[in-house]
Amino acid sequence: MIKSIAVVGALLLFAGFIHGQTSSPDPTAGAECTGTIKEYTPGATLVIDTLAPNAPMQFRLAKAVTYVDTDGKTIEAPGLSTNQKVRIHYRKIGADNVADRVTLITD
Repeated sequence: MIKSIAVVGALLLFAGFIHGQTSSPDPTAGAECTGTIKEYTPGATLVIDTLAPNAPMQFRLAKAVTYVDTDGKTIEAPGLSTNQKVRIHYRKIGADNVADRVTLITD
């Protein structure tokens, strides 16, 4: 009897764990990351250094990526350069981080 109760309890815990895993946030909704531009290839990729101990993050630029200044005004992509601080809004698509908005941050 005690073994049966233990098995049922374990199954309920496992079912709760599985249910909890499926209710995680939607990864396509997007996320943001802030850092300093380490590498930039116009129209293709952007690599930023984030706070230590994190490794640099690489982003593939979406075809319709928007670049804005701190006031929210659109800027031209070629205006970006290394060592600029930026906030990246991105979505996880497959194994890629795809940036759809890049905001310049002034110190």
